Amino acid sequence: MRRTNSIGIVCLVLTIVTACSKSTAETDTGENKGDSIIVTVPSDPSLAGTIGFFMEGWAKKTFSAPSYTEKTVPASATLTVTVDASTVVTKVSPALFGNNSNLYMSQMVTEQSLLTHLTNLHPGIIRFPGGNLSSVFFWNGLPGNPPADAPATIKDADGNSIDPGYWYGGNTAGWTLSLDNYYSMLQQTGNEGIITVNYGYARYGTSADPVAAAAHLAADWVRYDKGRTRYWEIGNESNGTWQAGYRIDVAANKDGQPEMVTGDLYGRHYKVFADSMRKAAAENGKPIYIGAQLLEHAPAVWATATDQSWNSGVLKQAGSGADYFIVHSYYTPYNTNSNPPEILASAVTVTKAMSDYLASSLSTAGVSTKPVALTEWNIFAVGSQQMVSQVAGMHAVMVLGELMKNKFGMASRWDIANSWENGNDHGLFSQGEAASGETKWAPRPAFYYFYFFQKFLGDRFINTQVSDSTSNISTYASTFSSGEVSVALVNKGTNQQNVKLAFKNFNAGNRFYWYVLTGGDGSTSFSRKVFVNGEGPSGVAGGPANYTAVKAYEASAQQGVTVTLPPLSVVFMVVDKK
Repeated sequence: MRRTNSIGIVCLVLTIVTACSKSTAETDTGENKGDSIIVTVPSDPSLAGTIGFFMEGWAKKTFSAPSYTEKTVPASATLTVTVDASTVVTKVSPALFGNNSNLYMSQMVTEQSLLTHLTNLHPGIIRFPGGNLSSVFFWNGLPGNPPADAPATIKDADGNSIDPGYWYGGNTAGWTLSLDNYYSMLQQTGNEGIITVNYGYARYGTSADPVAAAAHLAADWVRYDKGRTRYWEIGNESNGTWQAGYRIDVAANKDGQPEMVTGDLYGRHYKVFADSMRKAAAENGKPIYIGAQLLEHAPAVWATATDQSWNSGVLKQAGSGADYFIVHSYYTPYNTNSNPPEILASAVTVTKAMSDYLASSLSTAGVSTKPVALTEWNIFAVGSQQMVSQVAGMHAVMVLGELMKNKFGMASRWDIANSWENGNDHGLFSQGEAASGETKWAPRPAFYYFYFFQKFLGDRFINTQVSDSTSNISTYASTFSSGEVSVALVNKGTNQQNVKLAFKNFNAGNRFYWYVLTGGDGSTSFSRKVFVNGEGPSGVAGGPANYTAVKAYEASAQQGVTVTLPPLSVVFMVVDKK
């Protein structure tokens, strides 16, 4: 079908109308209770530079009605959410729903229940080898056999000599994850990878040219990869005091590197890595994209000298040559017992602040816009089992919506599995620790929010507006190429809300379908349980075991679309087209 913004040129008439010359304002209606409007197919906007090649793999989505149970809806509502299908904000990047693997979560391919969940969830992208361990990981090594120029001790941030604790891609022990099994897991679950190469080795290596040695090791990984992976990162949080390579033993270094890493140094090293890796990719005949690390917010006044000049240094040296820019965020204040309103508010404020700060950094440096990847994100809230609660799931929904709104290209949440630590556990799945009361690979609440959001998400993001901007309702909407409208409604408050939908440039059809996700036992705070349309876990945590078979609620849309949002709940809805 030809697309146009002009109603006067082409109109898609969904019912009998008297004319095709009305203005958009004249044809909009807030009710859709019988009178139809003229609907035009809006043009897709230009691809945002912050998304770029991460949009590769985008595909049109066709909505198929799920099995359903009829549900009575409220007769009236106190709030109206207007869904504006007249303008497309952006096509939805398929790379926003990723997650992180790590080296201490099993060989994965031996864990059939985990593979099934990952196949059902389809995060799209799964990062490896994960986090800080990237800086001490030798992809082609066997246990106990580091390269000859990898020292037995390295310096920590305080200058103490410590055991680096090297990890190896050839380790096939059951408790770790080998490189080959990572590739196999991706193939079995239908996902693709993003790989973080070892930048720390370029700093602490003791050869005559440690940067060349580390770059060559990374390039050999690209050769071994044989085009299976498109997205690559140079290092992980290399500015951080906690990272191997932040501080080096200058007496052992042979190429005159400074004791502390800087953004300028990392930027110069990035170019060496990228040059070697791109040459290796050319041998495979498959292009790759290589990311450079930036800080996501302005450094505090007490931050290290490294942080203070990180972005300016990286951008000066590598800004024009980087394929994309990498940031990390854990949204809430570190090691703080944040409450639900604080956690949920961070999804909006922090995402916007990241977007603004990156744009400002690039503008100041005179660097053009590049795709942005948030390759680690979660919350730092601790003390009330926030990370394993339904609030973490609500936060995830809002982060995904805000990433779409702010046009991020890629995101991968930290992480698939971690460690219990009395509920201070970022893992999307349990590793079955006895103290958790969960079975191994039991999905945590956030899993269900990801699953049902993606199940009812269209392929184009559109605008919404809540009638009372001071309400506790956040909304995110999309359209399917097949014509339906999708809306996620988040009730951040502790009171029930009845909400009515109004539409611009859309005629509601016969039915609408929805899932309601709530915390367990009527919880209005942190709950380790999640109920989906009333179905929940049999144990102390998690959600319904038969989540793929949970029936949607359904109601007639002929007299309008209204729905009840329980306290601290999320509703995922799709409205039929006429």
